[in-house]
Amino acid sequence: MKVLKFGGTSVGSAGRIKDVAALVRERGCNIVVLSAMSGTTNTLVEISGYLYRKNINSAKDTINHLEERYRNVLAELYEDEAILHEATERLNERFSLMRSLAHDGFDERDEKTMLAQGELMSTAMMELYMREQGVKCVWLPALDFMRTDSNGEADIDHITEVLCPMLEANADADLFVTQGFICRNAAGDIDNLQRGGSDLTASLIGAAIHAEEIEIWTDIDGMHNNDPRYVERTTPVAELHFDEAAELAYFGAKILHPTCVMPAKFNNIPIRVLNTMEPDARGTLIYNTVHSRSIKAVAAKDGVMAIKIKSSRMLMASGFIHRVFEIFDNYKRPIDMIATSEVGISVTIDNPLKLEHIIDELKEIGTVTVDYDMVIICVVGDLEWHNRGFEAKAIDALRHIPVRMISYGGSNYNISFLVKAEDKVGALNALTDALFPEEA
Repeated sequence: MKVLKFGGTSVGSAGRIKDVAALVRERGCNIVVLSAMSGTTNTLVEISGYLYRKNINSAKDTINHLEERYRNVLAELYEDEAILHEATERLNERFSLMRSLAHDGFDERDEKTMLAQGELMSTAMMELYMREQGVKCVWLPALDFMRTDSNGEADIDHITEVLCPMLEANADADLFVTQGFICRNAAGDIDNLQRGGSDLTASLIGAAIHAEEIEIWTDIDGMHNNDPRYVERTTPVAELHFDEAAELAYFGAKILHPTCVMPAKFNNIPIRVLNTMEPDARGTLIYNTVHSRSIKAVAAKDGVMAIKIKSSRMLMASGFIHRVFEIFDNYKRPIDMIATSEVGISVTIDNPLKLEHIIDELKEIGTVTVDYDMVIICVVGDLEWHNRGFEAKAIDALRHIPVRMISYGGSNYNISFLVKAEDKVGALNALTDALFPEEA
C-alpha cells in the first residue's frame, strides 16, 4: 500500500478534484491524504483574525463568501442528486460550526478548530465523488488517529496503534481518504502540524503502516536543480538522498516540507515527488541511497539576518561562545549558519521576533552588528571533504558577488553562502551556469 498526498492546488476546483480522483483510481488501494482546497486555509486564517479583533460581522461575511465558493464547486462536481444533497448537508455542518465559533472570546482553541475545517471539507467532497463513481472509498478521520505528544512531536506509537485497526476493519475498501495537516494534541484538543503539515501527515502514515512508498503530488514535476521562478531552464533532479532533500527543503525548496523527510528516512520508505498536471513525468525519487560525486541542486532561503558578536574580553575568553548560544536558546531561535574566529562569532537567524531583546543581551558580552535583508544560498550534493574541487567550483561561481559568510563542513551534503537579497537572483543563475552547464 502507498500513501498519496495531494496539495491544495491539486484539489483547488471541481475539475482538479475529478482529475485527482481519476488518477488515484488507477493506482489501486492506497491511502490518499488531501490538503484543503487552495485558498481555504488562508481564508480561515483571515476569519480568525477578524474574530480575534472582535469584528464578528466581517468574519461572518467572509464565511458567507467562502460558502458560496464551495456551493459552486459542489454544483459542478456532482451529477447524482442524492450525492449532491448529502455533500451539501455535510458542508452545511462545517459552515454552521464556523458560524458558531464567531463569538466574543474567540481563542486559540477556537482558531485551531476553525483551521481544521478546510481539510474536513475537501476530503468529504472527494469521498462522495468517489462513491458517485462507484468506488468504495473509506473516509478516515485524522482527528481519530493523528496525535502529537506533550512536546508537540508526532506520537507515532499512538498513530500506529489506532490507524492500523481502522484499515483492517475496512479490508474490502477500494481506497482510503484522510486529512492532512490536522491532528489532536496530547490534551485531546484539535490542533495542527503547522503549514506544510500535510506532507508530514503523509510521511507519518507511511511510517505507521510501513508503506511501500509515499507519493507527494504537487504542481511541478519533482524537485528542480534550482528555483524556476528565478532561473530559466531548470530541470528536475531524478534522485536525492533523504539528507539532500532535507537540506533543500529547509533552505528554500518549497516543493517538499522539511519535517516530512525524517519519518520516511528512519523507516526507509522512499518518497516520490510527482506532478498532478503531468502524472507520467518521472519526478524525483528520495531514498536512503547516495549517488557520489555529484552536485544535485541549489536553493535559497530569504528573510535572513546576520548577527556578528565581537568579544569585549580577552581573545578566546572561556564561556563566550557558550553564552552566545545560550542567549539564542533562551529565545528559542534556531541558528542556520555559524562562523567563528579568535575574537568573534557570526550567526544567522530567520525570525525577527524579539530580535531587539536578543541584541540587548548580546551587547552585554560584546560588540554587536546586524546585517538585514540577507539570503542563504544553499548548494546541495555529495560534498564530502575528500571530493576535491566541488566547493571550489561553487565558490568560483560567486566570484563577482559579495559573500558575507560561507558555511562548509557541518554537513556532508551542503555548502551555504550568505549574500545580500539584491544579489540572490544573480547568485542563483551564476551557480546554475557553473554547476549545471548542460541544463543552463
